[in-house]
Amino acid sequence: MRFETERLILRPWEESDAESLYEYASDPAIGPIAGWPVHTSVENSLEIIKNVLAVPETYAICLKEDNKAIGSIGFHLNGFTDMTYKDDECELGYWIGKPFWGNGYTPEAVIELLRHGFEDLGMTTIWCGYYDGNTKSKRVQEKCGFIYHHMSKEVDVPLLGETRTGHVSSLTKEQWLLKAAR
Repeated sequence: MRFETERLILRPWEESDAESLYEYASDPAIGPIAGWPVHTSVENSLEIIKNVLAVPETYAICLKEDNKAIGSIGFHLNGFTDMTYKDDECELGYWIGKPFWGNGYTPEAVIELLRHGFEDLGMTTIWCGYYDGNTKSKRVQEKCGFIYHHMSKEVDVPLLGETRTGHVSSLTKEQWLLKAAR
């Protein structure tokens, strides 16, 4: 699948995106705040594309002008998230390269993926989380209509071998429809 917004293309990750992924995912301001380590080489990024990102419902965020991957967005469906065990609920995750912060690209991508989740996939609730200190992710969730649900202390962050405080928000289809109607 492929989606277009006013300024973005959301498309499946391709092996040819490895250099672009490395360019942004090697920045220590990106991965660790989201719970994953910085990428160490183009080869490392290629392995991440093959083994992590090349799954259903995960998309490269690309600018329309050049179709270059600048971030990632996707759903973790039942069986691949600890936020829900229901088939009509999922978890949303996203990140975008630092040079693109503050341009509204992430909310634009989130809004399109929410539409896809509720309209095409039949989701009733979409969950989203962030760790303490990730104010940018928190702000994206607020802009896109997510409602704060709960805080969890001592959340395992296995890729970094640590525990953190996590915050979880959700958006139901009804809440999304009300926001879209405004």
